[in-house]
Amino acid sequence: MKITEIKYYDGSFEKITRLGLSALFLDVQRIFIEAKVLLKEERDANGAAEIRKMVDRNFVLSGDWIKKTTGGVDWIKKFRYNRTLIASLGVEVQVSNRSDMLIRDFVHIRNAIQQGEIEVGIIVVPSDLLQKYLPDRTPSYKDAIRIVEDEFPEAKNFPIIVMAVEHDGAGVAIKKQKRKS
Repeated sequence: MKITEIKYYDGSFEKITRLGLSALFLDVQRIFIEAKVLLKEERDANGAAEIRKMVDRNFVLSGDWIKKTTGGVDWIKKFRYNRTLIASLGVEVQVSNRSDMLIRDFVHIRNAIQQGEIEVGIIVVPSDLLQKYLPDRTPSYKDAIRIVEDEFPEAKNFPIIVMAVEHDGAGVAIKKQKRKS
């Protein structure tokens, strides 16, 4: 995937640098860049759940990322020097859900920061272009920015990063997940 846009809030960029989290931040970017996504470039033609599975696999393969299955930040990795915990980075991946769930992701990150679980949070969403090719309620970068700046402005007061990712090019349609009845 390509990273097309990144927006930093409340000194998140400076905090990543100051706390030595740059390597973890680059690891997050690498995880997404190494997810090769080709899809049918037609409105609503592709499923998003398969993209999420691919990204999750890359987090697992990267090592030492801790996955939360429910009720918290999706992925957390701790930066240690010798055996001392220095800081942690959290990542919410929102490529396969409804856009109205984005606010929950911001709340998860806010709570994790307030509880000292992480120092900086990243929310990764499809770019506005990629979102067109995914199911219609999939969030986009524009949605994430609107939520932070208009609907949940409290989020601007936390070290949060919003990152947009985009597919690598045209290919066959990514299968859609079947709904369970």
